Amino acid sequence: MNLPKPDLEDIEIQLLLQGLYQYYGYDFRNYAQASLKRRILSFIHSQGLKNISALQEKLLHDRTSLEQFLTNITVNVTSMFRDPSFYLCFRSKVIPLLKTYPFIRIWHAGCSTGEEVYSMAILLQEENLYHRCRIYATDTNEKVLQTAKSGIFPLKLMQEYTQLYLKAGGKQSFSEYYTAAYDHAIFRTTLKENVIFAQHNLATDSSFNEFNVIICRNVLIYFNQILQKQVHTLFHNSLCNFGILGLGKQESLRFTPYEQYYEEIAKGEKLYRRLN
Repeated sequence: MNLPKPDLEDIEIQLLLQGLYQYYGYDFRNYAQASLKRRILSFIHSQGLKNISALQEKLLHDRTSLEQFLTNITVNVTSMFRDPSFYLCFRSKVIPLLKTYPFIRIWHAGCSTGEEVYSMAILLQEENLYHRCRIYATDTNEKVLQTAKSGIFPLKLMQEYTQLYLKAGGKQSFSEYYTAAYDHAIFRTTLKENVIFAQHNLATDSSFNEFNVIICRNVLIYFNQILQKQVHTLFHNSLCNFGILGLGKQESLRFTPYEQYYEEIAKGEKLYRRLN
């Protein structure tokens, strides 16, 4: 019986991912293969390379090229108050629970360039809880973390963000939270005084604290089932009893080994409470 011949590009991709993991420690081996392959091929085209093997040689011998590759290969699509109904639900359902704690630890896993971290900081300030919080904002990509730390975003996005902020139940004038300078909006330093930005790889790194809230939105959709299960184990082990888990619109606990260990806080908003 003749077995179908493996696709050469798929073999090259597996070799590339194994090389990146063994040499640098970046583990993309359990990312969803179809979307990962599209991003790799797009990067190869942008670099004028002939094939994936040429890319592997370049990345393993040139750290600058690796940093460019990581920026292109990791998906960093985000915005402030993305899916405003999520934040409305967080205000009405989660904030009353958090007010019962003397101190609150929040983990934004896969925080990208930080827009959702600043959104949460604003919400917590308006609910008079920020002074009791420590937010850990992590991502595998050091370059996007630098953007998040800066708190500087394009000014042209502020009109859109203002509308999302208002839909999310914002209580102030959104412009009070930033200063306009040239083409940029510089967010108030008070919004990040209780935030720790750090590198953390969901594919390879372990739990580093116990949290009252874990937010990981629109990250798991880029992982295959093996890595999704691994990350859900990490989150479950990192949440305190009755801790809150927030996922993205296209993500769910359904069909995971941990579905029975959570209750849904509000239908459709992907906010869950860990059961004792």
